Amino acid sequence: MNPTNPTNPTNSTNSLLPPPDYPSWAIWLTGLPGSGKTVIAQKVKQLLEQSAVEAKILQLDEIRKVITPTPTYSEAERDIVYSSLAYMAKLLTQVGTNVIIDATGNRLRYRELARKLIPNFAEVYLQCPLEVCIRRESKRQNQFSPKDIYAKSNKEGATVPGVNIPYEEAKAPEIVVDTARLGIKAAAQKIVKGIEDLFCGA
Repeated sequence: MNPTNPTNPTNSTNSLLPPPDYPSWAIWLTGLPGSGKTVIAQKVKQLLEQSAVEAKILQLDEIRKVITPTPTYSEAERDIVYSSLAYMAKLLTQVGTNVIIDATGNRLRYRELARKLIPNFAEVYLQCPLEVCIRRESKRQNQFSPKDIYAKSNKEGATVPGVNIPYEEAKAPEIVVDTARLGIKAAAQKIVKGIEDLFCGA
């Protein structure tokens, strides 16, 4: 057995390793642009790997480059992109891969579709005031994320979540992280603890 395969653990002393044949899980890090999704997702993955638990990050900004290389960010386009994202996560969990979804997912129905498709699913809401997100987003350096999202919100036809169009908060997220208060490592540690409690019980 491969000790890094979460569905076939060999180290029973590690509480993050689920029991044999335990189904894989998916978590969705959701929140406003600039709330810290990407950096926290990367830190969560790093912490899990330290406990011999593997996970694949699905970063929507990267995936969108393939699905919609010249995005319009229309409601219809978002429906297609987020449906595709949820289905990708489902397929990965079916073959034993844990998934960390890194995507704003501004409509509840996007995240609820993933919940419907994936038996072991949890929503992680990164709570952060809009003004803090705006400040962070103006400074962030990310390979795939679009630049100056909030600066473009003043343009005609803009569709920035939380400004021009609604960001629908989760009704009952399994994990809530205040990213205005917690740093990257502390936020990731809270999420890893939530994963352990939700999916890795004996």
